[in-house]
Amino acid sequence: MESTQPHRWQKFLAFAIIYLVWGSTFLAIRIGVRELPPFLFAGMRFFVAGTAIYLWMIARGNPSPAGREWAAASLLAVPIFVMDYGLLFWAEKRVPSGMAAVMMATIPAFTALAEILILRTQRLTLRLTCALLLGIGGVAVLVSPAGFGAGAIDAKGSVALVIAAVGWSFASVFTRKLPLPASKVMSSGSQMLAGGVLLTVAATVLGEFKGFHVQTVSVSAWISLLYLIVAGSIVAFTAYIWLIGHESPTRVGTYAYVNPLVAVLLGYFLAGEALGPRTLVGTILVLVSVAVITTAPKRPIEFATVADEATAEP
Repeated sequence: MESTQPHRWQKFLAFAIIYLVWGSTFLAIRIGVRELPPFLFAGMRFFVAGTAIYLWMIARGNPSPAGREWAAASLLAVPIFVMDYGLLFWAEKRVPSGMAAVMMATIPAFTALAEILILRTQRLTLRLTCALLLGIGGVAVLVSPAGFGAGAIDAKGSVALVIAAVGWSFASVFTRKLPLPASKVMSSGSQMLAGGVLLTVAATVLGEFKGFHVQTVSVSAWISLLYLIVAGSIVAFTAYIWLIGHESPTRVGTYAYVNPLVAVLLGYFLAGEALGPRTLVGTILVLVSVAVITTAPKRPIEFATVADEATAEP
């Protein structure tokens, strides 16, 4: 990162990238999983993106992770990529992209619970209690039975998204105790690479290769994969890493409640997804919860992992 003070337009561009690109990846996932098996689709995305980031860091003179660091990255890849991203991609075959984005925005709430119960870096204050209840209430509205302005969303998809959010949250807490590369970019690249491999293994175990023919996949699905790799995982992640070196964590963290709004609006205008009272009320409750939790004071803890992205990069 440059030590000189960046221009205002550079910061504006970086914020626009993490807001719009990361927010749009939910719709790109939705488009891709219509034709590509979900775990294989996720595996291709992160294997290519992780390899690109890893080779880029090596070319810049950064050392390759040591054996124990690769082991830690692979261990984290199970809850972060196989559980979180694998289930997210799988759920988006059943749940609208905007709804999925809002439900994944509950990650800060589950992370706060993990910090309270495991790390004990936060106390269960009245403020946090109210925020957690708001988040839970928002999810309850989103998955409530038909009759709240729109039909109920798929139950299996909803459960998968909640499990995905919990997996990411607890992984982001446990990772603080693991030996990862000092470079945050190399750490994330190695985790993406390991995650891509493990997702592909999961796709094989789940039988996703059976009956799958590459030649039947449309151009739009391949474009969505390319968009997720280049824009979502490489360009936006680079912008994010650059921003946290020039802006306060609180300001950069605003992506956590902007991305779901972008995803909901794109799903409505570009994919014809429903935007009824259920979605509006549930979204408002979840995002207020996220805003309160992410601005709550807590003890500073150093950690370097792709989980730093929280809800940002789906």
